[in-house]
Amino acid sequence: MKDDRLSTIRHFLYVNGPSSIQDLVTATGASLATLRRDLGVLEEEGVIDRVHGGARLAEGSNIEVGFGERENENIEAKRAIADAAYRMLKPHSTVFLDAGTTVLQLARRLRIEPLPLTVFTNGLAIAYALLNTPKVQVTVLGGQLRNENASIVGPLAESMLDRLWFDQLFLGAGAINGDNAIYSVDLSEATINARMLSRAAQRLVLADHSKFARAATYLVAPISATTHVVTDAGIAPEWRERIRNVGVSLTVSGGVAAEETPA
Repeated sequence: MKDDRLSTIRHFLYVNGPSSIQDLVTATGASLATLRRDLGVLEEEGVIDRVHGGARLAEGSNIEVGFGERENENIEAKRAIADAAYRMLKPHSTVFLDAGTTVLQLARRLRIEPLPLTVFTNGLAIAYALLNTPKVQVTVLGGQLRNENASIVGPLAESMLDRLWFDQLFLGAGAINGDNAIYSVDLSEATINARMLSRAAQRLVLADHSKFARAATYLVAPISATTHVVTDAGIAPEWRERIRNVGVSLTVSGGVAAEETPA
């Protein structure tokens, strides 16, 4: 029962942001005294910060500030996508989380409701978000630091990927162009993202609706190189059809439940 309440509190704060004590009492159905004890436990674990009259999820790392503006674009859509992607995680598996801002929301979702996973990443913000998360073992690729995205790229990171195999890859997308392909604004990001796609059994792209019909310079891969696209309800009907036509499964998040379209 206590674990259920703690999970409810974590998820409520994830979805709603900073919340009052009364809102949390209503969400959990617990007494005020019980809720205060639960908040104390979560604060000791570093999951939440207590604020006057309420609580919020603990502050993220300073690493994220460099791309904080991008992170906050379409934040509700990104969180909905992350929530849907979280439900696709397979306990006791090995996954790769790339350095994108939507994937960062998945890492934060995993932090508040940990699963037993082995996680590899090239994102410093991802690694920091999962620091000291119970049940989650994190390995960071070595290589060149790309400041703009707090990501690890380059030949060393690519060489490390060649020696690894993942059950699932969760990949962000800078742009998905009209030729049904994923693009990046940076050559080194595009190169390492393409390498990731060659090293995973299930390859999931997490992209909010604004990434579709957008142009960028460097090709990562055609959408058909992935197995699943997870997006939000703002995606245009044309793009739903395009994804289905190339044989890729589609999940549209938002509302009470995610809408699944098999390949």
